[in-house]
Amino acid sequence: MNKYAILKQYFGYDSFRSGQENIIDAVLSGRDVLGVMPTGAGKSVCFQVPALMKRGVTVVVSPLISLMEDQVKALKGRGIAAEYISSSVEFEDAADIVRAMFRGEVKLIYVAPERLVKPFFRSVFSRLSVSLVVIDEAHCVSQWGKDFRPSYLALKDFIACLGSRPPVCAFTATATPEVRRDIVSLLGLDNPSVTVTGFDRKNLRFEVIRSRDKYAELKKLTDLSGDGCGIVYCSTRKTADSLCASLERDGLSAGRYHAGMFPDERSESLSRFLSGEIRIMVATNAFGMGIDKPDVRFVIHYNMPADLENYYQEAGRAGRDGKSSRCVILYDRADADIQRYFIQNSISNSSMSKKELNRYRQIREKRLEHMLGYCESEGCLRQYLLSYFGESCEKCGNCSSCG
Repeated sequence: MNKYAILKQYFGYDSFRSGQENIIDAVLSGRDVLGVMPTGAGKSVCFQVPALMKRGVTVVVSPLISLMEDQVKALKGRGIAAEYISSSVEFEDAADIVRAMFRGEVKLIYVAPERLVKPFFRSVFSRLSVSLVVIDEAHCVSQWGKDFRPSYLALKDFIACLGSRPPVCAFTATATPEVRRDIVSLLGLDNPSVTVTGFDRKNLRFEVIRSRDKYAELKKLTDLSGDGCGIVYCSTRKTADSLCASLERDGLSAGRYHAGMFPDERSESLSRFLSGEIRIMVATNAFGMGIDKPDVRFVIHYNMPADLENYYQEAGRAGRDGKSSRCVILYDRADADIQRYFIQNSISNSSMSKKELNRYRQIREKRLEHMLGYCESEGCLRQYLLSYFGESCEKCGNCSSCG
């Protein structure tokens, strides 16, 4: 089947979105690819379509177990042979998956980057026919990125150990020009085809509200949204718990989601939100990656995020259906103190050298200053965001600064 037939049969679409076809054609021609596409732009289709057209198995490196589980479940629901191997998979089950790969019964295998450091898995993949290597959330390879993950630095060596080097695709939703350069260099991409589809989503209204009574502002915003559903992000689990309880006490349909909950609690909460039973999800940044709910009408940050990369990715979960949606930060200068505490705490628990710690601190604090600049800006918020990611636009008329 050609790419259009696969797109229709397995994904139900008649045409590709912006940037998708260029990436697919580059992969099919054997080129490495760097795709920078905002949340909701359809990055998965860019590698899943060529994976189904190529012989052999496609290796997808993914940083979160929950994200792997969701993607594999969705692919199997479409009749696509996909599996995942992570720390949550029992050894015997992983062995069965490996045997299935050697029999040619798996088209896409999702793997955590930490697995690919292990000699056993390197040996397995070096003997397999690997048609494509996909690195999701590729910004994790860069110390300048928002989620630096040392295991990503070993992926270059993993690719080198494969019997025959396949095309390598790196994808991320948010990457500054500096992070893009790091991705190409640290992953060893060979003259990649670079596609940046643009960060501007015109249906999103960006707002910063300065208030000492954040809860009153939150209630006002949720009332104005009518029956629309939304996400409220908090900086700590404790805040998420207490805020959810307050909203429920005031008669609002709310649920919570954070890493301190049991897995079955998180799963139930997510299921109720996706089905519409819960209207407001109160969460930490543990919620969101891989969550595809198109009708989110508002994303409210009850506390200022650590950086613009995190903010834009989380805010981008609003309005995936293309309809008007609001992205609001309830800003208090004291939020910066919370983020500085997180920075210092992560540094104090690190095994990095003193030189590495100082560089890491500078990176985190520089990104925090950009976030503060956004919250305190008197100019167009959309211009500020796009400029940070290396783009430009006219004053938008659709933010709290422009009107």
